[in-house]
Amino acid sequence: MDPVRNPYAPGAGQRPPELAGRDRELQQFEIVLERVARGRPERSMVVTGLRGVGKTVLLNTFKSMAMQRLWGTGKIEARPDQSIRRPVAAAMHMAVRELAPRHRAPERIEEFLGVLKAFAMRDPSAAKGTSHWSPAIDVPAGRGRADSGDLEIDLTELFVDAAAVATDLGVGIALFIDEMQDVQAPDVSALCAACHELSQSGGPLIVVGAGLPHLPSVLSASKSYSERLFRYARIDRLDREAADLALIAPAESEGVEFTQDALDALYVAADGYPYFVQAYGKVAWDLALRSPITAEDIRVSAPEAEEELAVGFFGSRYERATPAERDYMHAMAAIGDEPVATSEVAEGLGRKPSSLSPARDSLIKKGLIYSAERGLIAFTVPHFGKFLRSQPV
Repeated sequence: MDPVRNPYAPGAGQRPPELAGRDRELQQFEIVLERVARGRPERSMVVTGLRGVGKTVLLNTFKSMAMQRLWGTGKIEARPDQSIRRPVAAAMHMAVRELAPRHRAPERIEEFLGVLKAFAMRDPSAAKGTSHWSPAIDVPAGRGRADSGDLEIDLTELFVDAAAVATDLGVGIALFIDEMQDVQAPDVSALCAACHELSQSGGPLIVVGAGLPHLPSVLSASKSYSERLFRYARIDRLDREAADLALIAPAESEGVEFTQDALDALYVAADGYPYFVQAYGKVAWDLALRSPITAEDIRVSAPEAEEELAVGFFGSRYERATPAERDYMHAMAAIGDEPVATSEVAEGLGRKPSSLSPARDSLIKKGLIYSAERGLIAFTVPHFGKFLRSQPV
């Protein structure tokens, strides 16, 4: 069939043509937006899940929902080797720029931009009174607000002032943070403290994060009250009805159908994971001769889809691991696909658990595995164990 008309989108963060199975989360965020708009107290929100379940897609959809309500929005992607000070400054600048044309007091916007510039320029690693970086904000940097060099104090003051600007317009500001588990520990603490202050003052600013399944434990390790600070939404694979809808609805818009046997085969192959649904659906469309797409089409196309996943989805991550880290992951995969005990991995490698700590910690930092709970680890990527078992040790 015509590949140009292929509706499926197996890309990193690309919104699928049919966002199936996420109605509950969308409704939750709609409630958050409505409550904040009415001045009601509301928690910030955190979405967690494995790779490929659609966290970034959901985060981008939340951002669109906030923009439709004329909120100011900004988004960052956390990196383990970078403080959030500068990315947050850029995101807040974008959010306030969205609000500025509607504000009736330009001096209020300029005052906030001065605070924002001071916040952005305050680099604790630079010599006193200097900075290695100056943001493109055409106002003088303010003094005495959000410029202490202590990120917890500065971020709190910045958020409070930004919320005040949004209050003037009767709207809110939303800061979206992707890969939130990669925020550095001191910055997580500062972020939680700032959100805590906002939750007490009722300021219309929320933080919406997305990250791997262990993100809640990262937050709770930083601040004991974090479990009450955020509304948590754990997303997983799609159920059968949602997975079928993700395939059927886009195809119908192009006048194409699937047989029931084809849908059965696709669900077995993709196991309900949204990224896999799109990947298998795309290849099946390209290789099918005509509508309806049949189980035979799925059988023929599955090897090509699996090869593409092996290179782009699994292989790219596997290549980032050192030989020692690969040995560790192979030992995990040999035990099974469920969370495994670190002691079992050590036993499988004939090593002491303590000697394997560097490899385990490095894999966690690289986002390849996570600590499901104390003493247990698991892959962040669905079906990664199956992929590893097909690779030479």
